[in-house]
Amino acid sequence: MFLRELKEPVSRIRGAGPETAALLSRLGIVTAADLLCHYPRDWEDRSRPVPLSQFVKAQVCTTVTVIAHEWIGFGRMRTLKVRVEDESAQAVLVCWNRPFLEKQLALGKRCRLWGRFQYKYGEIQSSSFDISAVSAEEQGILPVYPLSAGLSQTVLRRLVSRALDTWGSSIEEELPRFIIEKEGLLPRPLALRGIHFPATMEELDQAKRTLIYGELFYLEILVGRRAMERRNVRRGAVPRAAGPEPSLSPLQGRLLERLPFSLTAGQREAVAEINRDMAGPFPMARLLQGDVGSGKTLVSFLAALAAVDGMGGLPPGQAAIMAPTELLARQHAENAARLLEPLGLRLSFLTGNLKAAGRKELLKALAQGEIDMVLGTHALFSQDVNYANLRLVVVDEQHRFGVIQRSLIMAKGHSSAGAQGTPDLLMMSATPIPRTLALTVFGDLDVSVIRDLPPGRKPIRTHLARQSNEGRVYDFVGKELAAGRQAYFVYPLIEAAGSRTADLKDAQSMAARLAEEVFPRYPVALVHSRINEEEKQEIMEKFRRGEIRILAATSVVEVGVDVANASCMVVEHAERFGLSALHQLRGRVGRGPEQSYCFLVYSDELTEDGKTRLKVMLEHSDGFVIAEEDLKLRGPGQIAGLEQSGYLSLGLADPVRDAEALARIRQEAFAILEKDPALLSPENRLIAEVLEKASPFGTLGL
Repeated sequence: MFLRELKEPVSRIRGAGPETAALLSRLGIVTAADLLCHYPRDWEDRSRPVPLSQFVKAQVCTTVTVIAHEWIGFGRMRTLKVRVEDESAQAVLVCWNRPFLEKQLALGKRCRLWGRFQYKYGEIQSSSFDISAVSAEEQGILPVYPLSAGLSQTVLRRLVSRALDTWGSSIEEELPRFIIEKEGLLPRPLALRGIHFPATMEELDQAKRTLIYGELFYLEILVGRRAMERRNVRRGAVPRAAGPEPSLSPLQGRLLERLPFSLTAGQREAVAEINRDMAGPFPMARLLQGDVGSGKTLVSFLAALAAVDGMGGLPPGQAAIMAPTELLARQHAENAARLLEPLGLRLSFLTGNLKAAGRKELLKALAQGEIDMVLGTHALFSQDVNYANLRLVVVDEQHRFGVIQRSLIMAKGHSSAGAQGTPDLLMMSATPIPRTLALTVFGDLDVSVIRDLPPGRKPIRTHLARQSNEGRVYDFVGKELAAGRQAYFVYPLIEAAGSRTADLKDAQSMAARLAEEVFPRYPVALVHSRINEEEKQEIMEKFRRGEIRILAATSVVEVGVDVANASCMVVEHAERFGLSALHQLRGRVGRGPEQSYCFLVYSDELTEDGKTRLKVMLEHSDGFVIAEEDLKLRGPGQIAGLEQSGYLSLGLADPVRDAEALARIRQEAFAILEKDPALLSPENRLIAEVLEKASPFGTLGL
């Protein structure tokens, strides 16, 4: 039996009655497998005594005698202090919210004490300690688990120990035997016991390495399977003719001739890679990364022209470009109309707000192949939308779409009348995905990177400012406005939301203040997500034309706003925004020839996490560097929207910390899938189950 197949309820374990089971469920522990996979967050080495006198050098681990009780404070703040001593020194245990310890730690009682101590108020003391009766059960290297209210380490340790005794020896091996031998890993049952109750620190390290290897191995098996599924799906069209690599399609060449500028080196390379994929025998699956303003949209238009031209011996097809917001989709549609309609392309714009009569005619034209390229929001994959021959799907700001949404738009290629099956897929991201994450979540995709910016762009100057000094920021912005420029002011809230956010500025009230008090000479407008699309579009159009000089907004302007005359971005309460959001907001300026500025205004009381993020923004302008820092701060799950399932869970592994091991494990997993000698043998049954039950369009994205 594999560990994940151990579905026995925790209530079957002796000592886990209804009350304890309810407490465990708060931690997501329902089955015995959940309990055994509830890995410790730390370990206490109680095998090596450390007396109180050595508290500076290491965590204390000693046997003490209780010598006195004292109380400090009054009323609800009354707190117990327990004075203890060992053979080397005396110390004080400050028992915040634990008055019950007065009875448990009776005068004269001998106990085992473990914890971190410091010299404070003239004595050695600790408020973070663990104290228990002197017993063999509390010796050795002990796990320290994440807890919920009502559960103690002692109870959880006892339950895990009993679960290991009951089922541990019957857990089957999950990794192929040759990998275990080659990597020097522990058998699965020993690794499970070693992660919870290691005999030595060396055994703990080996158990960690074994379990991390297993998690990353099956992650890469899933990624590799998806990559191979794509390579096994032929287009079902005329095979590509032998000859030189494709350069440009006729429509692509005509567009480039019309442009008043040349493509950057990064754009040219990306177009070449996309054309090579689209002319090949298998559907393209490519991720296009590029910093804010690097020209990814133009590259996607060139990819759409390749689809319409029928590159690779395929008949002419259709292209769909999907954006997460109507604002961004409309901007793409306007740019496409300006650049592509003169070439004869038949374009349409589809969102959920399209009125019924117009929608009906549009859908009919789309299904009959009378539209070459459609741009829109999630409405592009609505049930009633059909394509004559969907050849290319472009997903802009891909991280804003869920797995199911991306799958639905791709499925339109299968359902289109006369379609050639799976369409080409181009996912775009202005939030660069770090290499370590790209190997995991997007490891089955080819990646194109545009690292250069169009010539003439000046680096944006970033400044940090305390909220108490914001007057100086307003003065600077006022000078830019007087010179004819425009400015954004971004806030974390639409409107004040009660006492919890009383200290935060909101867009609604600040728009009024900017217009009436701070910049009364200049037109100010407000944009946020609750404003209907028509009004939002009208405001943005006036801002583009310069009729509105100051835009107060929430992060709704994070993507899709391109105004060359805007030279100032002011983000208030900047510590409340994530790094990727701050980078995107900063990228709204600096799109014209003039010098642009970004002011990150932070609250006077700033947390350490807030300081770290703002320092990253001050020191770095490269989106790829910022993405790596963001990954370190937030972890892979939050950045990629990584959903976990029964066949993919990262309990101990960390793609950032374990990047070196991940690269090696990836090679091993892909090699096994390529060779496939005994993949389905009984010994490797879990690999077979993973491949059978995990869809190629599974939990990791398309």
